[in-house]
Amino acid sequence: MYEQIASNERKSVLIVLGALVFTGGLGYLFGLIIGGGSFGTAITGLAVALLLSAALSYWSYAHGDQLVLRTSRARAVTHEEEPRLHNVVEGLAIAAGLPKPAVYIVPEKAPNAFATGRDSEHSSIAVTQGLLDTMNRVELEGEIGHEMSHVRDLDILLGTIVATLVVADVLIAEFMLRWFWWGGMFGGGRSRGGDGEGAQGFALLAALGLVLALITPFFAQIIKLAMSRRREYLADVEGVKLTRYPPGLASALRKIAADPTPMRVANNATAHLWLNQPSRIHGEDNHWFENLFSTHPPIQDRIRILEEM
Repeated sequence: MYEQIASNERKSVLIVLGALVFTGGLGYLFGLIIGGGSFGTAITGLAVALLLSAALSYWSYAHGDQLVLRTSRARAVTHEEEPRLHNVVEGLAIAAGLPKPAVYIVPEKAPNAFATGRDSEHSSIAVTQGLLDTMNRVELEGEIGHEMSHVRDLDILLGTIVATLVVADVLIAEFMLRWFWWGGMFGGGRSRGGDGEGAQGFALLAALGLVLALITPFFAQIIKLAMSRRREYLADVEGVKLTRYPPGLASALRKIAADPTPMRVANNATAHLWLNQPSRIHGEDNHWFENLFSTHPPIQDRIRILEEM
């Protein structure tokens, strides 16, 4: 468990540093392009990009969980509104030796759940209305135990940062492509070097910038896949250690796998946070190519491991 916590802390630092380097490089490159090869403009672009990236990274650390909750349309509920859910969360928090996370409900019919936050002192667990309606108490305990393990192992910190940076990278790519289309490549940016080698150099820079703009969404996908699928297996195992009843989570996963209801609020930026990947086609096995780029392991494999326990 402590190795997983240390690993997630290292991954969080590496992902933030990687995002800073990538964004800074884009800023430097576009500074060169906009300034027609001017070194001063390139440095300005680098500085602006690094400042924006650093501010965004800090904001994702401090407030990224609230963005995830708002994006998912999660609503905080009191003990009086959902006593069963609160009792389960409180009991498993005591078993894990953690403060009780804030409790939210997502207005979705598909059964699913996620945890978010930057540490155990600032954590939240959200479940869909469909999960509450579908699961009995032992199944609900299995699900909450899984999410409580993510809180204890600091998966929530890495997951929240990843969700925010993925959104940022997609927005950056959109801005770049619009800039190229509406004037960056076709309208301005004349080289200071005239019509000879300078013009050729500018054309190469513009082409490189366009390529980077096109591959930025792929880079965002790589960031998301940095969330190791192994953490889901580990959270399953640690979750049933909290409940001391592996069949509870196994039964819950079977219900989730068989449920055909699509999720409306989930998106690519937050898919890795959910108990089961929302984009999966429930009730049938996915193609090996889809599994290759999935942030979650196949749910049937997770059920098999729990049954072996």
